[in-house]
Amino acid sequence: RRKGERGPKASRTAPPEAAVEQGSQTPRGRDAESGGARQGPRGRADGTQPPHTCRLKTWTGSGILPSRRRFRPSTTRKYHKSRLDLLLQTWISQARGQTFIFTDWEDRELRLKAGDHMINTNCSAVHTRQALCCKMSVEYDKFLESGQKWFCHVDDDNYVNPRTLLHLLSAFSHSQDVYVGRPSLDHPIEAADHVQSDGSKTTVKFWFATGGAGFCISRGLALKMSPWASLGNFISTAERVRLPDDCTIGYIIEGLLEVKLLHSPLFHSHLENLQRLQGESVLQQVTLSYGDPENKHNVVSVGGVFGLQQDPTRFKSVHCLLYPDTIWCPAKKMS
Repeated sequence: RRKGERGPKASRTAPPEAAVEQGSQTPRGRDAESGGARQGPRGRADGTQPPHTCRLKTWTGSGILPSRRRFRPSTTRKYHKSRLDLLLQTWISQARGQTFIFTDWEDRELRLKAGDHMINTNCSAVHTRQALCCKMSVEYDKFLESGQKWFCHVDDDNYVNPRTLLHLLSAFSHSQDVYVGRPSLDHPIEAADHVQSDGSKTTVKFWFATGGAGFCISRGLALKMSPWASLGNFISTAERVRLPDDCTIGYIIEGLLEVKLLHSPLFHSHLENLQRLQGESVLQQVTLSYGDPENKHNVVSVGGVFGLQQDPTRFKSVHCLLYPDTIWCPAKKMS
């Protein structure tokens, strides 16, 4: 297929029970804040208001699961200590062989810990659309080179539960067209697509999974993305529609390849009200997150292991509930 041609319509895949649902289309709305995207009335699926339509946040790339899945957390220099050390201590320790950390500088200390599973993208460390898309482009190309079956991207403020992710993906075949994650909005967005000979633009409407909650793409679908995503084409595609990395992924998959995003409530970002996740339900999610310094109380409600002062993100507490034999987990739960 030549670059720019629309790919074939993909066969829809049946979602795992209660884990994913197809999103419904909503009417066109006003211009969005991010790039060339347009959106309907502002709002997230959970009723709260997002600061932007498409993700423009710190990037952490991670690869897949068991032997044929790779997690790809994305990060940046300033968060190596405050965020990455926590991930290495918790969930990455359970999926080290399948996790590849994508960052924007050569950190000797991190290199000693992660070895060749640390990928220096040589992308800019500034927080711009171009820098984010540069990193996602490297992630995508490295995945294609790897021969792995699933591409799962998360951020450096995500906790990943490898068991629940494996359970979710086991409902599909990697050769199917699968794009699963969680939108941060309750409606699709719209982007300018092609410029006509008379100067007018055609638009395309699509859903995208927010990178801040993580998402997964099957190898079969990733290969079909190649004309618009491989060997630097991802960057040029993003520039053409003026969208950040996660929105561009949605544009290629839904807008060009016409493969529908499978909406899953099991992925979570810092944009949500995380305090609504409580007790045992926390341990059944695929990804978790926590609020930024201005909203530091936005964390999942889980107790019995560490106090908030010792574990402000709640990631250590979640990890010890999932893996109680971890050497640094307390032998007795807090009363």
